[in-house]
Amino acid sequence: MNALVPLPVLLPVLGAGASLALLHHPRIQRWLSLGVLSAVVVIAAVLLVEADRSGPQTVWIGAWPETLGIVLVADRLAALMLLVSAVVTLAVLAYSVGQGMTEDEEGAPISIYHPTFLVLVAGVANAFLAGDLFNLFVSFEMLLFASYVLLTLGGTAARIRAGTIYVLVNLLSSTLFLISIAVTYAATGTLTLAHLTQRLAELPDHVSLMIQLMLLTTFAIKAAVFPLSLWLPDSYPTAPAPVTAVFAGLLTKVGVYAILRVQTLLFPYSPLTDLLLCAALLTMIVGILGAIAQSDIKRMLSFTLVSHIGYLILGVALASRAGTAGTTFYVVHHITIQTALFLVLGLVERRAGSTALMRIGGLARIAPLLAVLFFVPAMNLAGIPPFSGFIGKVGLFQAAQADGGWLAWTLVGAGAVTSLLTLYAVAKTWAVAFWRTPLEAHEALEAIGADAAVPGHDTHARQHRGHVHTAQGTVSRTDIEEARRLEDDDAPDRDFHKLIEAGEDNRHSPLGMLVPAAALVAVSVALTVVAGPLYALGTRAADDLHDRTAYLTSVLTEEQP
Repeated sequence: MNALVPLPVLLPVLGAGASLALLHHPRIQRWLSLGVLSAVVVIAAVLLVEADRSGPQTVWIGAWPETLGIVLVADRLAALMLLVSAVVTLAVLAYSVGQGMTEDEEGAPISIYHPTFLVLVAGVANAFLAGDLFNLFVSFEMLLFASYVLLTLGGTAARIRAGTIYVLVNLLSSTLFLISIAVTYAATGTLTLAHLTQRLAELPDHVSLMIQLMLLTTFAIKAAVFPLSLWLPDSYPTAPAPVTAVFAGLLTKVGVYAILRVQTLLFPYSPLTDLLLCAALLTMIVGILGAIAQSDIKRMLSFTLVSHIGYLILGVALASRAGTAGTTFYVVHHITIQTALFLVLGLVERRAGSTALMRIGGLARIAPLLAVLFFVPAMNLAGIPPFSGFIGKVGLFQAAQADGGWLAWTLVGAGAVTSLLTLYAVAKTWAVAFWRTPLEAHEALEAIGADAAVPGHDTHARQHRGHVHTAQGTVSRTDIEEARRLEDDDAPDRDFHKLIEAGEDNRHSPLGMLVPAAALVAVSVALTVVAGPLYALGTRAADDLHDRTAYLTSVLTEEQP
């Protein structure tokens, strides 16, 4: 099965080239992209079965000398991440196709979107499979190049502004990564991870520590670990819904994966536990405090994304098999949940015309299916039992309790508080956006002023002054006043809701967008059903990471002459 290892990278790259050649045939582009990602899902599933059954699957690319060789390794962790990323990217692509069919003016141009998206998928897959630092660097550059294009699709001022911040931050992290690679090669003469496990141990402690800190800083920026996370909440919310979904679900997790791989494989005896625990603590607390202060659902979810990175870093920081197993399970959970929530939020934005809490209401009555699709992953994100979020947090808390240190116990308390505050944030969102009536939304908007309702969106507010968004479209203030008068007159046959439902611009959720979002929500629920086997797989992956024997044997015995 070693021959299958390069295919999750090779197929999307070839698909991107073919898609680019088919710029004037968007229908063929769509089917080509969907076919490529479907094939990647199947291949990733086969690789996971083989890695779990027979050990890591390894392949060397090209006839390079051993210190310069390009090696791809699909062990249990890499194959699991590859499968999860393939499933969510397939769902996001299908959602994008559905959104494109609606001819949404904010939507991405299909001719550019598909090849760029496939390059992003190839970069993510290559990052999970990379067996050397330089190939990992190339992987990040592939996915970042694609993300620059996807983030600024449409060319709006907000997207260009957010894209500028995103590009500058990632150029800084890429430069630091390149410097780290140069220092590592100068000190050891190799960049292959399997060789580095041996040669880093021979270096003076201060040199090894410097390399470790440089790599950790690089990956912490990409993973949005506090205080290197300030760029994320301003960058992600401006992108189109499918782009935001794949960014939130995958890109930060690639950084977490890199931290986990480097810490367990290269620096197992220098875990920097206290430093990483402090970073996890601050990431949790600062992220969730930012979330509960938001009045826009996109920004709220972006801040919760930051806060839940803290749970993942907690498992890494503990440097134990139990902590690594908890992180492995939780990263699978969080990729799925976060992507599903942003896809559903795209449907909310299309139906209500906004994601600002002060501008929407009544969605639970008007679109009950959409309300359920948001409620289920939101409760999962908050860690309500028996969902997978609860199981993952319990596993991480048990690992922290086994550690026994005061910092680890502090993280248990902080994690519980973060979970409660997450519940508060999503419950507030549900109560405001889904449960209250459009009339209550309008009255709240009137109370605080239209411009204050949407911080940072003054132009949008001015364009809609005199109107209020509802679950059925945009209704003028004159209609609202008439509705209030009718309610005061106790006219049941001409009540407020009937007037709202008679409004123009009635929007429905396109089936092409609704089905992929619902499917991903169903996958998130399925994680709870298969939590036992999945956690057991994560435990076996953690055993491999801490033992290292299977990984090193696979790479070094397959090495080219």
